[in-house]
Amino acid sequence: MAAPPRPESVELLEKLVAALSARGILTEEEIAERQAITDRASPETGARMVAKAWTDPAYRALLLSDGTAAAEAMGVTMAGAPPLGVLEDTPTRHHLVVCTLCSCYPRAVLGYPPHWYKSAAYRARAVRDPRGVLAEWGTHLPDSVEIRVVDSTADYRWMVLPMRPAGTEGWSEERLASIVTRDALVGVALPRVP
Repeated sequence: MAAPPRPESVELLEKLVAALSARGILTEEEIAERQAITDRASPETGARMVAKAWTDPAYRALLLSDGTAAAEAMGVTMAGAPPLGVLEDTPTRHHLVVCTLCSCYPRAVLGYPPHWYKSAAYRARAVRDPRGVLAEWGTHLPDSVEIRVVDSTADYRWMVLPMRPAGTEGWSEERLASIVTRDALVGVALPRVP
């Protein structure tokens, strides 16, 4: 039985890798390492960053001023990734991250985007009716809280620094990180104390 034909995209990728290798720009090993780093990325990384920001004022300041440097300070390789911005929720402002064009997402710190984040329905409705989208996730905010929708782009990626829930005083960073979900890191949910 003959092997099925390979898609043109695979052949093009192999030709590109070969050309980059031949010019000494990038090796196949470097590409494989970058792929492995991307595959290991997960929302737990972003959750650890948030937990550290909740307990370490110097790290919080770094996270808010330079998300890329803050990620690298936690051991995350950001080489080749767009800059990371971090949006701080406050008692009067809540952030909701969306990519209106496709699925731009801070993969280095949150892993692969969930299917709903890439859907046309989420992308359109998050802009048109953010409060309605949040309500469908069970996130109900008082009318006094402004919802700011922020567009993640190919040039700049965003994540949210949610407010630390009351009742978590004295918790370790590990325990704090356990209540920060991927959904809280893009603003569709809030960290909840079990």
